[in-house]
Amino acid sequence: MFELKRISKEAIPAALEKAERYRLLNEPAEAESICLDVLQVDPENQRALVILLLALTDRFGRGYSVGLTQAQDVLPRLQAEYERLYYAGVIAERRAKAQLQQGKPGFVAGDWLREAMGFYEQASRMRPPGNDDAILRWNTCARIVDQNNLPEAGPEERQEMGLE
Repeated sequence: MFELKRISKEAIPAALEKAERYRLLNEPAEAESICLDVLQVDPENQRALVILLLALTDRFGRGYSVGLTQAQDVLPRLQAEYERLYYAGVIAERRAKAQLQQGKPGFVAGDWLREAMGFYEQASRMRPPGNDDAILRWNTCARIVDQNNLPEAGPEERQEMGLE
């Protein structure tokens, strides 16, 4: 097992720029690794936590070994309640999209999207002035549900999925 090398505090801004670039290049594992390096030096770095969470959710449904709980574990480390709610919505929305890409039953994706919409609704009530991101995401989820006619899970499906 290798002992990982630590980056310097001075290198954090440039490292986070690289992490964002790797996400945009569809290389989430590289972005995740950089964020983990930053968080080793600055455990409360909010920008690194957000990029890490997004990199983890970029990997949903792509055959990588990343689970829902890994992304959810980042949420409590976000300092602002708005951010925790907004990114909880992002996690649920991206999980839904991964389910749709994998051809899972519509109610599974529909329930994830409805969960995301609930988080976005809560976040929108406490959004900073001029920040309508939660509303934009809520609208996207609503359109996906409507355009794909995604049903809600019934009691049997909820029990099967372990939701009750």
